[in-house]
Amino acid sequence: MSRSLCALILVLLAASCGGGSKIPPRDLDNACSIAKQRPDYIKAFKKTERKWGVPVHVQMATIYQESRYRAEARTPHKYVLGVLPMGRQSSAYGYSQALDGTWKEYKKETGRSSAKRDRIRDASDFVGWYMTISRDRNGISLGDARNQYLAYHEGHTGFARGSYNSKTWLLRTADNVAARADMYRRQIASCPRRF
Repeated sequence: MSRSLCALILVLLAASCGGGSKIPPRDLDNACSIAKQRPDYIKAFKKTERKWGVPVHVQMATIYQESRYRAEARTPHKYVLGVLPMGRQSSAYGYSQALDGTWKEYKKETGRSSAKRDRIRDASDFVGWYMTISRDRNGISLGDARNQYLAYHEGHTGFARGSYNSKTWLLRTADNVAARADMYRRQIASCPRRF
């Protein structure tokens, strides 16, 4: 066997062992399957639920909507003249699609200076922190996936102003988040000993 072939096999083996949790689970429509494939996700969601009170199914539906569980998700590029890339649409990044400024505020307020947006435990904690503020500022129940998502997308001030009311696409998306959260909640209740 040639050296280059051996090197290629070693690289493929290392990649298959090391970076697995950054790859989204295969069946994103099944909470039990997600739990089986990524027990670290569920551990993070449960820790966040204990710490902040945000139910696991609400976190799961929000992260699904924001990144489809892609650790390094980013917003699309903006283009000039339809062809020249000119940066991203926003600074949103990672599982939770947290913006640079909001992530900086989260790290400062929680003392989690080493938190990273592409780590599920940090993204989950961020969602819990943000939704707790939404509850405190806007009176949104932590179990209300629809309105929590609207506040998550529009910001606390935007939600208070009702900026989402003129965005029919966003209202549909929030309804989808609520439906997914309900689906995950029902599935979690029937998962064999993973939650």
